[in-house]
Amino acid sequence: MSSTGQDASGDSAQGSARDTALDSAQERAQEKARERAQVQAEAHEYRQAYRRDKRKSQTVGNMVFALLICLVVVAFLVVVTWRPKEEKIRPVEYTAQLQDARKAAPWVRGPEPMPSGWTATSVEFRAPQQEPVTWHLGIVTSEKKYVGLEQSNVTTGKFVSDKLGKTSDDGTSTVAGVTWQRKVLLDRKDENALILVGSGVTTIVAGNAGYPALETFAATLR
Repeated sequence: MSSTGQDASGDSAQGSARDTALDSAQERAQEKARERAQVQAEAHEYRQAYRRDKRKSQTVGNMVFALLICLVVVAFLVVVTWRPKEEKIRPVEYTAQLQDARKAAPWVRGPEPMPSGWTATSVEFRAPQQEPVTWHLGIVTSEKKYVGLEQSNVTTGKFVSDKLGKTSDDGTSTVAGVTWQRKVLLDRKDENALILVGSGVTTIVAGNAGYPALETFAATLR
């Protein structure tokens, strides 16, 4: 074989090797380009997801903050504007009914005069034909405490238990020279009673006004 043929064959082999190397380099470059593109795409998606999550977090945070502000404002307004409601006292006229009751039952007693600032709020009389005869007068004191007068021609313990429930002895009080029995009302909080039994009549003065107020009221009964 001539040297010319050998040279041509060698050049052809070298050219093929160069082409193969070039193709391989191009493929590697393309692969790297694809990898870079994928990495950039993933990074872009991550940034987008982060921004979305951040916006959502900020929105929820803003809503919570706004709600807290509203609650603080409402609480402030409630504290500033709230006023405790005072129970309205509705006075009743009792003197005419007291006089009528005395005509049917001379032992009925009432305050003469009513202590200053005290208000009658309820009155009731059960006539003799409605045995047993009972007389009731409910009063609110100037200190917004309750005092009730209960009378009956029943002198047994049943009338007392019906009106007061369970009681315990608590000594005595002397009012205008008359001895009344003191009682603590066990079924009612902070309530006491003065009880007087005599001459066929039971008289009870009870309420949450305290013994001094009960004694003051008992002293007005005529």
